[in-house]
Amino acid sequence: MNIARLLDRHARYRPEHIAVIFEAHRLTYRAFDKRVNRLANALLKMGIGKGDKVATILNNCLELLEIYWAGAKIGAVIVPLSPLLRGHGLTNLLHSSDTVAVFTDSHFANILTPLKPNLPQIPPDRYILVDDANISGYQSYHALTEAASDQPPPPIPISGDDPYNIIYSSGTTGLPKGIVLSHFVRAMYGTLYASAYRMRPESIVLHTGSLVFNGSFLTLMPAFYLGATYILHRQFDPEALIETVAREKVTHIKMVPSQIVAVLNSPAFDARKLESLEMIGSVGAPLHMEHKERLNRALPGRFYELYGLTEGFMTILDKEDYPAKPGSVGVPPPFYEMRIVGPNGEDLPPGEIGEIVGRSPQMMSGYYKQPALTAEAVRDGWLYTGDLGYVDEDGFLYLVDRKKDLIISGGVNVYPRDIEEVVVQHPAVRETAVFGVPSEKWGETPVAAVILKDPDAITAEELRDWINERVAARYQKVSQVLILDDFPRSAAGKTLKRVLRDPFWAEKGTRI
Repeated sequence: MNIARLLDRHARYRPEHIAVIFEAHRLTYRAFDKRVNRLANALLKMGIGKGDKVATILNNCLELLEIYWAGAKIGAVIVPLSPLLRGHGLTNLLHSSDTVAVFTDSHFANILTPLKPNLPQIPPDRYILVDDANISGYQSYHALTEAASDQPPPPIPISGDDPYNIIYSSGTTGLPKGIVLSHFVRAMYGTLYASAYRMRPESIVLHTGSLVFNGSFLTLMPAFYLGATYILHRQFDPEALIETVAREKVTHIKMVPSQIVAVLNSPAFDARKLESLEMIGSVGAPLHMEHKERLNRALPGRFYELYGLTEGFMTILDKEDYPAKPGSVGVPPPFYEMRIVGPNGEDLPPGEIGEIVGRSPQMMSGYYKQPALTAEAVRDGWLYTGDLGYVDEDGFLYLVDRKKDLIISGGVNVYPRDIEEVVVQHPAVRETAVFGVPSEKWGETPVAAVILKDPDAITAEELRDWINERVAARYQKVSQVLILDDFPRSAAGKTLKRVLRDPFWAEKGTRI
């Protein structure tokens, strides 16, 4: 089961259908397949084959999409690394992933070149630039592919259990771990999410977020499973997104919450321009109720929410279930199972908060070369998510918070998300992130970081008082409001709460 057979199939049976749109490129399945074949053959000529780890340090580009599919054709394992990585962090992941070739561009070459002496496992001729810059010590992607055949590479036996890529966790809660996902898992992404999102071969899918984020595969794989049209933007831009949806009649899109908020707040936002959308999916973090309701008022009957982990468990709130269960993150898809467990591993009844545990056909093979961490996360075939939630009587999951984000103030459990839902109701607030900081009196106390729509709309003290008048309990009162221009974010656009917390938790850090 090689997922690249999907591309082979569409190139044969629907060759003239548009496969990929990227900037000025509008490539049919036949044309895109030939480009991928050239790269696959070039990799084989370089001595890269089945099982070899090939890393990318790239922002969105057509070449990155080609690398994903060429790797699949020859059984290489693609390791997409965050373009935000630098120095020791980048060197560490290139080492720990056993990378033997790197694709990058001239911008990142300036970052990568000083690290080369510390990367002896990568041969000098396996640093490849995807743009047209001429930099010593790097090969040209386009020279390699132009010299290669556009015919299919020699058949390579690949099973469903063979690894397709290693996705490094975003590091929102700690050091990244290499999550190994097989060809079978990616095939399941194609079939299960195409079904869940009601995609068809005629669907038009737009992706504007980072391709290195695992969430990109939630629409990438279904689009290529069906032979639909996949539009890729170089980067997220709310105005460009709105115009592309209107021009291309896009039907399906997935975004992280910060991107949804940016679209809603764009001066170009016009529901009429987005009428073609059949699915607007939220992924990566909970979308606050205030924003869900605003989106559903403007574009009713389109909202899906996905909760899940790259490691292999997810739930989906279907657009048809949203009106009755707007606060839920849905139910497990077919072939998935879910439990809510207490501190001793016991199953909890509906309404009781516990750890979310699940299993599915999309389970990772493990954390790369980290068996102890794998055994901690997957026990008896069940993935322990580290997230807290409960189910209602109908079995719908309600996400409470991450275990690691839980604030214990005066011995009471305080869930940041409960406070965040209050904060975003203020008309001046665009986004918020609540986290715990040290407190001499309470052990921990909540702090709210906010981004305002208008920086002069309200002071931090006024907003703090407004929040504290409206939270449900005294222990939910925030001790401080931090007004920021933006939040630290991962490449996927997720807010990095640990970065916001770190100054407060330093050895001689601030105590409130």
